[in-house]
Amino acid sequence: MSVLLFTIIILLGAFLAGLLGSLTGLGGGVIIIPLLTLALGVDIHYAIGASIVSVIATSSGSAAAYVKEGITNIRIGMFLEIATTIGAVCGAIVAVYLNANYIAILFGCILIFSAIMTLKKKVDHTTLDNTDKWANFFKLNGSYPDKGIDHPYAVKHVPGGFLMMLFAGTLSGLLGIGSGALKVIAMDNIMRLPFKVSTTTSNFMMGVTAAASAVVYLHRGQIDPGIAMPVCIGVLTGATIGSKILLRAKTDKLKMIFAVVVVFLALQMIYKGISGL
Repeated sequence: MSVLLFTIIILLGAFLAGLLGSLTGLGGGVIIIPLLTLALGVDIHYAIGASIVSVIATSSGSAAAYVKEGITNIRIGMFLEIATTIGAVCGAIVAVYLNANYIAILFGCILIFSAIMTLKKKVDHTTLDNTDKWANFFKLNGSYPDKGIDHPYAVKHVPGGFLMMLFAGTLSGLLGIGSGALKVIAMDNIMRLPFKVSTTTSNFMMGVTAAASAVVYLHRGQIDPGIAMPVCIGVLTGATIGSKILLRAKTDKLKMIFAVVVVFLALQMIYKGISGL
């Protein structure tokens, strides 16, 4: 395969990954890493390095808009980034020494879990009762605008959310994905944030988390510009178009189809990992 054809395939695959990832909320990494490893034979460490760079680009692009609209809770994001950054660096260091087959198996398991979480109905939490003492101490409670009206909310179970974010950051650095499903558990289910706030704040955090782990992969020489560049351009373009389509499209059926595809890819990754042991 020529370099030009290889680059074009990555570019088109990354565009599709970014488009579908934006529409379903799973992110482009869940498609681009199986594409690189299963279809193109790229070493999983280099695939993860390229995916991390694309996470930085897409998070930085979309996070700015949400911050401007006042939906993102920056104080929560900065506080939880302490956990995700520490976890991301630890995960990236572990990934260097972990056998690629074990990474493939773990990646497949997390993909299946992410697909299930995507299909699960989201519950919007807006209660102001029983705020956490740590939320009061760090001034994490806030409000978000919706149709010209400010909706206040209280943050709960801050220590539990912090620990879950530490775990999510570790998996992000280890696998090169945003670990959005785990961050949803931390902010939706544990900290009881409104869905819009948790989603936008998670997106705001992903870029910083990915940048922390990218330093380790860059130091190890596992971010190849020839792979990372088309991945980054393709995912960013696809995610930008997907975010515009999302405002008008009904994505329930698309999420179901995408979840089936992701589970299939996950099983392929698990099989590859087991057969390689």
